[in-house]
Amino acid sequence: MTLRALMQEAVEQKLLRPLDVQFAFTVAGDDEPAVMLAAALLSRDVGEGHVCLPLENLSLQTSSAKQSALMQAIFEQAGSPANWREPLLTSKAVSEGAAATPMILAKDRLYLNRMWCNEQRVADFFARINQPIAVDEKRLRLALDDLFPASEEINWQKVAAAVALTRRISVISGGPGTGKTTTVAKLLAALVQMAEGERCRISLAAPTGKAAARLTESLGKALRQLPLTQAQKATLPDEASTLHRLLGAVQGSQRLRHHAGNPLHLDVLVVDEASMIDLPMMSRLIDALPAHARVIFLGDRDQLASVEAGAVLGDICAWVNAGFTAPRAAQLSRLTGFSVPAGGGTSASNLRDSLCLLQQSYRFGSDSGIGQLAAAVNRGDKAGTRAVFRQGFSDIESKPLLSADDYQTMIDDALSGYAHFLSLLQQHAQPQEVISAFGEYQLLCALREGPFGVSGLNERLELALIRQRRIHRPLNARWYHGRPVMIARNDSSLGLFNGDIGIALEGSEGIRVWFPLPDGSLKSVQPSRLPEHDTAWAMTVHKSQGSEFDHAALILPAQIVPVVTRELVYTAITRAKQRLSLYADERVLLQAIATRTERRSGLDALFQSEE
Repeated sequence: MTLRALMQEAVEQKLLRPLDVQFAFTVAGDDEPAVMLAAALLSRDVGEGHVCLPLENLSLQTSSAKQSALMQAIFEQAGSPANWREPLLTSKAVSEGAAATPMILAKDRLYLNRMWCNEQRVADFFARINQPIAVDEKRLRLALDDLFPASEEINWQKVAAAVALTRRISVISGGPGTGKTTTVAKLLAALVQMAEGERCRISLAAPTGKAAARLTESLGKALRQLPLTQAQKATLPDEASTLHRLLGAVQGSQRLRHHAGNPLHLDVLVVDEASMIDLPMMSRLIDALPAHARVIFLGDRDQLASVEAGAVLGDICAWVNAGFTAPRAAQLSRLTGFSVPAGGGTSASNLRDSLCLLQQSYRFGSDSGIGQLAAAVNRGDKAGTRAVFRQGFSDIESKPLLSADDYQTMIDDALSGYAHFLSLLQQHAQPQEVISAFGEYQLLCALREGPFGVSGLNERLELALIRQRRIHRPLNARWYHGRPVMIARNDSSLGLFNGDIGIALEGSEGIRVWFPLPDGSLKSVQPSRLPEHDTAWAMTVHKSQGSEFDHAALILPAQIVPVVTRELVYTAITRAKQRLSLYADERVLLQAIATRTERRSGLDALFQSEE
């Protein structure tokens, strides 16, 4: 059997995607079997979230499908070489970056051309373009002293503000409740005070509509509490937008209105939930920034990376433990009045000097089971995780998910969780009240398909609600009063974006779907006009990023699967503000805690090469 035929069979067995095989056939002929195989595996890896394919992974032993007899036959047919550089660099489809070829071989990492270009742009932005900003240190220290209370121990929020106010690009990372938004509110206040009437156009953005709405609400609340004049307050933004809206996404196209040739009209940009930004989106954002703009990225480095390729925030924040350079630590000590420690060495100095990690949680104290559980999971501490559940915290509960009765208990619990929302539906309450109530409880899943995934749970919940006459769905109809939906594809003409949640409500005009907007207002859309969407009684943990719920319930599958990782469990736990329910076999949970998400990229090596 030919290599092409074997690859087509691999598609049927779901070991490769049709896209992977088509790409391989396009860039390599039958006389280049090794290049054809490398192209298919590279495309598959990018589809799984990796930015590049290390040459050492081009072997059957390191293939994720190494147990497959079919993959073994494919490797044998391709004549997998001992030295991959030779066949790759003799192919017209591969270069080392000097030519515009479909694939780029950089050192021992193989890239799709666009991914290589994106990574180069991001590395250059954070490591070289990121330069200090000259400030009047005496004035800045006075401004910081006015905004942050005096303390004997280092106030890392104050340090983070000083970092952001003295660098063109800064990254502030921290878990839930560590005060990222409070820090940004105060540093924006200091920035406005220092500007003294000069133009300072500030914009706020986040990857999803829900995250943008949260940023609008939380930052607005924090800014209102600061001692600013009316003129100063007028310069501050009152609404955050999604990144797609900010960049001017063009409906039905990959094009954006803002790019290097038409940059954004802003002087300062604050981007929240940066862990959700994939490598291509980060590259597009960088491309659209004016040369003088300051950028402040906020995010939790320990959360799940983006669904698409790359884990940019994680790669960047891997350097936070290296500490500030000695000159930078001395400057931050002068600005804050604290003795800010320095790290060693000079590697990635520009990047290191623009990072700050917030570690003290003001939301979850020692009496919070959610906080204790999140910390134990984040450490990969299996024994600590077990211990947290044994301590009798009132805000967390763990229930088994081993039998049909356990599964039914979980369904019944979910119906109870949505009780307030369902009650308001029956009362035909106002849309704002109904939407607010839906955010009180949310089922979170690791998978999309199957009885433990989004599709299976949504179906089971709808059937249970129909049997109890709490919803009324006409036969063979998709829409009913109370159906929650999540947008799955951007539609800039409607102002709806991936991740936005709406509720279908019946009124005098029939059923319309109501969505909350970042400024707190609502808009309604006819169901027939909605872009691609899914029912949202249950949603994936990935889709829940940027959202918080009073009560979150996490359902893990009955079997160990690779996608259930420490980052996924941590992200789900930190979606809960007041209460968390976990439905899982302990064996699956503990294996997840021990499994780190791996995203291969070359950013770390590029940062190290910057001196």
